[in-house]
Amino acid sequence: MHGINCIGVLTSGGDAPGMNAAIRAVTRTALYNGFEVRAIYHGFKGLVEGEIVPFRSENVSNIIQLGGTILKTARSQAFMTYEGRCRAYDNMQKEGIDALVVIGGDGSLAGAREFAAEFDLPIVGLPGTIDNDLSGTDTTIGYDTALNTIVQAVDKIRDTAMSHERLFFIEVMGRNAGFLALNGAIATGAEAAIIPEIATEVDQLGELIRSGFNHHKNSSIVLVAESEVTGGAMGLADRVRKEYPEYDVRVTILGHVQRGGSPTAADRILATRMGEAAITALTEGQRNVMVGIQNDQLVYVPFSKAIRDDKPINRNLLQTIKMLSI
Repeated sequence: MHGINCIGVLTSGGDAPGMNAAIRAVTRTALYNGFEVRAIYHGFKGLVEGEIVPFRSENVSNIIQLGGTILKTARSQAFMTYEGRCRAYDNMQKEGIDALVVIGGDGSLAGAREFAAEFDLPIVGLPGTIDNDLSGTDTTIGYDTALNTIVQAVDKIRDTAMSHERLFFIEVMGRNAGFLALNGAIATGAEAAIIPEIATEVDQLGELIRSGFNHHKNSSIVLVAESEVTGGAMGLADRVRKEYPEYDVRVTILGHVQRGGSPTAADRILATRMGEAAITALTEGQRNVMVGIQNDQLVYVPFSKAIRDDKPINRNLLQTIKMLSI
């Protein structure tokens, strides 16, 4: 087993539905293969501060259906310093932890990559983020659940939009990635998706208004990715009020409701498969890789590729939205 006897597991960064399913899979697969497991609470902060406890099978009973993360998550300024990472490594040594499984987004995997390089540690990452912005994987843990939450919310908002004949800008998460906005717009029949990937190329709002998108409709829904580049839903609404005062505009910011809730079946299955694959990776001598999924096949993606490459959107989907919004 390449000198590995004990595996630590932590969740870091923003929580995502399905993280608990991943924790469960990592823990039980590790135990099945004869490893000891140490759970690290509050992410890298807990690793620095020594919040580490042994985990057995019963510790992960009845959690697969829970949103959030039972291990909690927190930001750690200390871990960003070399001294803090030294403390984290010392705590690993004290607990006998030989390898880590880190579940989180790009910031978490960037931290894992640096930590692994400095102390020659075998670390495997799982892509846990609703943003779906990590390269090397078709989807990330939590994305499907967040997308379904958006669909449910937009369906309800459309009822009131139709009743009042209004233009609604609905802001969704994704930071600098437009996957939630783009696919959410398709799934809800929205008139447009305004996303950061093309915000500097075209005036998406101006193009939308000029197209006369609502001439034959009594309501319109536009999904907006939260981003300084897009201006966000509030910024776009303010612009419409100034430049196109004939529109009755409303804004809804879905916010952190997108992070919560019981994970969908797709996210539970994905997280379980990835959690098992993380332990398999360690037994095979893999290190400093993220487990991804491509064409329904699990793959190992170097941290450098997962966090550095910009994950491209499918631009054809923008044309699909445009055609179907007539």
